[in-house]
Amino acid sequence: MPLNIRTYHELTEPDRSGLPGQIAAQRRRVAARLAGVGRVVAVMSGKGGVGKSFATAGLARALARAGRAAGVLDADFNGPTIPALLSLPVARCTLHEDGIEPAVSAEGVRCFSMALLLEDGRPLGFRGPEADSHVWRETLEAAALREFLADVAWGPLDRLLVDLPPGIQRFQELAGLLPAPPAVLTVTIPTAESRDAVRRAMQFARERRAELLGVVENMVDGPFAGGAGEDLAREFGVPLLARIPWHPTPDVWEAVARRLEGGS
Repeated sequence: MPLNIRTYHELTEPDRSGLPGQIAAQRRRVAARLAGVGRVVAVMSGKGGVGKSFATAGLARALARAGRAAGVLDADFNGPTIPALLSLPVARCTLHEDGIEPAVSAEGVRCFSMALLLEDGRPLGFRGPEADSHVWRETLEAAALREFLADVAWGPLDRLLVDLPPGIQRFQELAGLLPAPPAVLTVTIPTAESRDAVRRAMQFARERRAELLGVVENMVDGPFAGGAGEDLAREFGVPLLARIPWHPTPDVWEAVARRLEGGS
């Protein structure tokens, strides 16, 4: 028997409960907060373990050293690592009338992360009935993403990098909150398995009309064999921005930043 599941567009009062208006108001809040951001770039891979957060932090530092105003939103709520990668101490958040003040690294990278809200070593936990957590947890994580975008006082930025967790769900949530889909930088390791997972993520982003900026192939010349970066760049018609060695030096990320900025 087919299920008769309606979207909110098909609901009538009182079921609708003003949901379209709430969604529109959320998007307006985010748009107003990000009005001073030149470009939002989602860093994604579709899988874990490829060094995506490492790439995000390295690129943000390189942009800041080049004189660009850079920020990082750590959207991996359950495995936040960006503050540590930016050498930021865990500190309490500072609240102002204008919003939450992001942490700032020694290079000047503005950052906000769930790691700044959690006690060291504690997992993320939302209040609610544990037996039904599978029902509402994704909804609350989507709400957290909205709050990070709308309530953090990012200020004027040339680039806001959004470090996404594995999978495509958070990218979909991010795209739904922004006036236009974010640009996408993808990270892979050389293996065929990584290539296949990243391919699905890139195709998902392209179908939602996101601009694909290019591919970074990480952990090259290490234990992983393959040419995933070149394969993906050729298939999607985008540049292979860099092949990052197993033990990279800071100048590697500066080269990536120059190539990325030159193509924007």
